[in-house]
Amino acid sequence: MVFSSLVFLCIFLPLVLILHTVIPNRKLQNALLLAASLLFYAYGEPIYVLLMVLSALFNYGVALVMGERRWVLALAVCVNIGLLGVFKYAGFFVTGLNGLLGAHIPVPQIALPIGISFFTFQALSYVIDVYRQQVPVQRSYGKLLLYISLFPQLIAGPIVRYADVAEQIDHRRVDGDQIALGLRRFILGLGKKVLIANAMGAVADSVFAAAEPNALNAWIGAVAYLMQIYYDFSGYSDMAIGLGKMFGFSFKENFSYPYISGSVQEFWRRWHISLSSWFRDYVYIPLGGNRKGRVRTVSNKLAVFLLTGLWHGANWTFVVWGLFHGSFLLLEEFVPRLKKLPKVLGQLYTLLVVTLGFVVFRADSLAAAWQYFGCMFGAGARIPDVSQLTPYFMVMLAAAVLGACPLADRFKHKKRWEPIRFVLAFLLLVWCMIRLAGGSYNPFIYFRF
Repeated sequence: MVFSSLVFLCIFLPLVLILHTVIPNRKLQNALLLAASLLFYAYGEPIYVLLMVLSALFNYGVALVMGERRWVLALAVCVNIGLLGVFKYAGFFVTGLNGLLGAHIPVPQIALPIGISFFTFQALSYVIDVYRQQVPVQRSYGKLLLYISLFPQLIAGPIVRYADVAEQIDHRRVDGDQIALGLRRFILGLGKKVLIANAMGAVADSVFAAAEPNALNAWIGAVAYLMQIYYDFSGYSDMAIGLGKMFGFSFKENFSYPYISGSVQEFWRRWHISLSSWFRDYVYIPLGGNRKGRVRTVSNKLAVFLLTGLWHGANWTFVVWGLFHGSFLLLEEFVPRLKKLPKVLGQLYTLLVVTLGFVVFRADSLAAAWQYFGCMFGAGARIPDVSQLTPYFMVMLAAAVLGACPLADRFKHKKRWEPIRFVLAFLLLVWCMIRLAGGSYNPFIYFRF
């Protein structure tokens, strides 16, 4: 089940929200949310819901017995990473091994459980924080399972730390104002996804599928994908944050206008914040961070971005994308002037790096990415195809560009705009429902990660 579906919008969400509101007992509310979350996941993954339940049970038991035993923590890390390895990377590694050794090992065909990267990282953060004595052990398996499976953030994040919601599981406040604000945030994310991301995605898919697009078309496709992935993922995060607020949970922001960044380093402080902070706290700092000399700092950063790329999927395109970003971070480290460029030049430089990086990210293979780069710089067809530049696409592209800048933040705290914002949210919801009823293009990019 996806947030941008009529089943979720018209049946699942209203029913769960009404029941959660009328139930006065916190334990019963938690039981409702747990049952709803398992049903939400089982709707799309009826088999793998058991995998998530068993993963939570394993991490629950490990945390109970761990104490200061480092070997128990090592076991937990190995099992969780092993889970990811089997379901997400087994085919990738076997294919690579066959190519390297000339072997003919059968490549396992294992379906990827939706959201496994997210719920596994949440479970890992919990057991590591317990070992570090940063959070108390959760002695109720039901509450830990609720934390891991909570449907607003289950499928595509943001990655929520246990410390951020532990208190809210037992003690959270929900009132009419909070539900209304959460609903408005949800609708904003829904609009980002259904109106902007879907429009950008249809064009990007068309251009990337072309054999040799003209240079103009190749750049249009690259920019369309740049906007699609931002509005798709930030829209999902907005919906998750809004849903959390409706049920009394406060999730941290996952995006902060990344496309206005003046450097690649700043971009990663603003893009997918929950993932970059996870790698910082659980990989980069434990490796030594920048405390053990420049050589170790370089190797630590490259290791983090190698893993960041690999986290996104079992394909060399993701690995190269991660290392591509890591290389520019190191370049900025060794050439500090890149971070001190005039504001507009710094933003253009960063946007170009990010756009080219996302071409690799989007391509089916490294060869396809290289061919696409050639088309962007003049090696494709001579005559551009402007049929994709429909009025609707151009309007949505203009909205995407404006929405990527913090212009609306100027009015965020002005109460006289509140009634207008709620009216606009209602109209936006109606528009989204009409688009969804028409069966328009509607995949979520991060569902496959």
